[in-house]
Amino acid sequence: MLVFILRRLGAGALLLFVISTFTFFLLNLTGADPARQILGPTATVEQVEQKRVELGLTEPVLAQYWNWLTSAIQGDLGASWYGNQPVTQVVALTLPPTLSMVIGSILLASILGAGVGVAAALRRGALDRGLQVSSTFVQAIPGFLVAIVLAYVFAVQLRLLPATGYVGLFASPSLWFASIILPVVALALGAVASIAMQIRGSMIDVLRQDFVRTLRSRGIPESRVLLQHALRNAAGPTLTTVSLMFIVSISGSVIVEKVFNIPGIGTQASISASQGDLPVVMGVVVITVVLVVIVNLLVDLAQGWVNPKVRVS
Repeated sequence: MLVFILRRLGAGALLLFVISTFTFFLLNLTGADPARQILGPTATVEQVEQKRVELGLTEPVLAQYWNWLTSAIQGDLGASWYGNQPVTQVVALTLPPTLSMVIGSILLASILGAGVGVAAALRRGALDRGLQVSSTFVQAIPGFLVAIVLAYVFAVQLRLLPATGYVGLFASPSLWFASIILPVVALALGAVASIAMQIRGSMIDVLRQDFVRTLRSRGIPESRVLLQHALRNAAGPTLTTVSLMFIVSISGSVIVEKVFNIPGIGTQASISASQGDLPVVMGVVVITVVLVVIVNLLVDLAQGWVNPKVRVS
């Protein structure tokens, strides 16, 4: 198990290196001049050149990358070019809102998707056909449209929930919960359909296997057959889908954050990318990749727990 974890961490470190390197050089190919953007159009050529020297932009791109990489390895992601705020502080302020939405949406989608998928696999018929049709329809709806409709209905018309803003968990748990309900539902809708379809297919395959018929012939209660044996064997592919939905939710959070005016890491990445604030963009990329690596590792460990065959392999 230790060797497996070390291999996964090594692969994650390689992925982090490749993506961060690609992102750094891609940002430098845009041709934008951050010094001019920071100082504005009224700045003189001498002022812009002095700012470029201050930011290290006069050095070759390879030297800039090496300086950033060596600092990042030591845990120093630099400071924002616009507010001189440490990147770690920027991420620490914007990451909690995004994680609240993403984790909440994954939990909601997993619970609802598992329930609907298992029910469709057991009952088949109209429920199964309805799931297949509705899942295609739901996945085709743009996330921003879902967010706008939810905000209009539940915040503007019914006035049950706040339309915009975010309250920290430790500031007020009740207000925090109210502020993330609509964003969580907007993010979870598509994930519910994907998880439900995945677990439906896996359950149908498992229920057709010989060991299920053997368990039933021995008089084992149907609830035990379904929950302890069938569902556990069907959980492996579903866990993979959940990990993919985590990645999709992080990317989808950019639009949802803009609709609900939530100061999350997606909004910060969008603003920093448009400004050419390279240190902040790189910091967001690094943190995002680290989160993805951690989630994938946890999913692999969970698959080994639910399926002994995976653990042995």
